[in-house]
Amino acid sequence: QVQLVESGGGLVQAGGSLRLSCAASGCTFSSYAMAWFRQAPGQEREFVAGINKSGGWTYYADSVKGRFTISRDNAKNTVYLQMNSLKPEDTAVYYCAADTYSGSRYPRSYDYWGQGTQVTVSS
Repeated sequence: QVQLVESGGGLVQAGGSLRLSCAASGCTFSSYAMAWFRQAPGQEREFVAGINKSGGWTYYADSVKGRFTISRDNAKNTVYLQMNSLKPEDTAVYYCAADTYSGSRYPRSYDYWGQGTQVTVSS
């Protein structure tokens, strides 16, 4: 049973920073491409950032480029999302996801999902 558990969400003022973590268990972590998605109320789940199995290649949504950084520590079975210069429009539930094949920008491509962690950015 693959489990993904996010943590690190919370309330922050615009311009502030948060670091999200996603701890994986029940899998060989390095065999999965990982990604972060987010979903605001009434909105579609959208891609935020992705990282390949080794951590050597990352990709981002245009809306977060230059502000967010995805990374992974395979020894700790954990993927991170460092979020800087946060904006109110970043407010959403953030989910990590694992892809047994190769990562993509599309939620339907991912096999496993965490429960989500709330990020709220105040103006």
